[in-house]
Amino acid sequence: MAGLNTPTALGTENIGKLLMQYAVPAIIAMTASSLYNMVDSIFIGHGVGPLAISGLALTFPLMNLAAAFGSLVGVGASTLVSVKLGQKDYDTAQRVLGNVLVLNILLGVAFTLVVMPFLDPILYFFGGSDDTVPYARDYMEIILIGNAVTHLYLGLNSVLRSSGHPQKAMYATVATVVINTILDPLFIYGFGWGIRGAAIATILAQIIALLWQFKLFSNRNELLHFHRGIFRLKRKIVVDSLAIGMSPFLMNMAACFIVILINQGLKRHGGDLAIGAFGIVNRLVYIVVMIVMGLNQGMQPIAGYNYGAQLYQRVTKVLKLTIVYATVVTTFGFVVGMAVPRLVVSIFTSDAELIDLSARGLRIIVMFFPIIGFQMVTANFFQSIGMAGKAIFLSLSRQLLILLPCLLILPHFFGALGVWISMPVSDLLASIIAAVMLLLQFRKFHKAAARQSLSV
Repeated sequence: MAGLNTPTALGTENIGKLLMQYAVPAIIAMTASSLYNMVDSIFIGHGVGPLAISGLALTFPLMNLAAAFGSLVGVGASTLVSVKLGQKDYDTAQRVLGNVLVLNILLGVAFTLVVMPFLDPILYFFGGSDDTVPYARDYMEIILIGNAVTHLYLGLNSVLRSSGHPQKAMYATVATVVINTILDPLFIYGFGWGIRGAAIATILAQIIALLWQFKLFSNRNELLHFHRGIFRLKRKIVVDSLAIGMSPFLMNMAACFIVILINQGLKRHGGDLAIGAFGIVNRLVYIVVMIVMGLNQGMQPIAGYNYGAQLYQRVTKVLKLTIVYATVVTTFGFVVGMAVPRLVVSIFTSDAELIDLSARGLRIIVMFFPIIGFQMVTANFFQSIGMAGKAIFLSLSRQLLILLPCLLILPHFFGALGVWISMPVSDLLASIIAAVMLLLQFRKFHKAAARQSLSV
């Protein structure tokens, strides 16, 4: 393996420097990804109309469902790559790359074949009406056709980041944003394709980025690269990847179910525009969430490598530093959401009623944002070190154990307001649960570090 690019600095370099090295490109990439989604919403909102925004919001649960299957492979495999590199098991890391490619193709195509015939009933179930479903259908048909491309692009980007190339992963994401931003107005306005044009621009941008990823992984000078013998599915690799990826998979599945309940509750108590308001707020909150996810992605290879190498003090240090940075980000989101809600929601629409509904909803959603970054980092931390059970529990505690009962109960008493306030309530309680679990894990690390000191 001499001469090949290996990320050994993960176990020796200063933690703060490493986190910046890995997190900054990931933050740029994730912020670009959130802007990537916002671009579609902005052009659709101003170019097609307020009901098209509501139609786009109907697709969120289905997009979460597709993302769930993508993360099942991509996130699990990228974590496995980090751990195997830390253990210097390079052969298994190579095979993980090949298995990622095959699994993403299989799951991506299977998802499209299962969902496409039932698209209209699904969208109506998600809270659609005769006024909004046509917009949602036009968008999702294109997205589903390109679903395998989306899975491959996201999965390979995760492996690229975990194998020591966070900058290249960032370039791929930024490229999709730039290409999508150029193509959106051309397809929506110039060609007159409307909401379909936005979907076509999305998939075409991902195809271009995917071709570049294929070129990178064809470089034989890299430790991880495509070659014969790595594409055959190995039972242990598949099972381990799926086990680790089960946490984000279940989180996305839960998010899908929760958004369905939110849409249905808002449709029942507030109408189509209330769903559009949630769609706008969701896009804005998504920016803050994606920045924290970028921090998490920067932490993931550092925590995974050092945990695999049994360097527990370094694992603890990177976790604490990530929590501090995440809290700063979510607190900034809280300030903006409380201080200038009308200004930020007006980016998406000029409709006065939709602006009022969205601004009111944004203030409610960000109520406990200063602490939600801590909860997100903690859940990702357990996933990063391969503790799938704890990561799954934390991921589901907010969505199913807390938010679900709130969404079923509170709207009966407060109407549409009950739907909105369910979300900050769940943020608060989930953060308390995460704090307890993290404290217990810290004690285990301290004991392990003490044993290592005594044995030296």
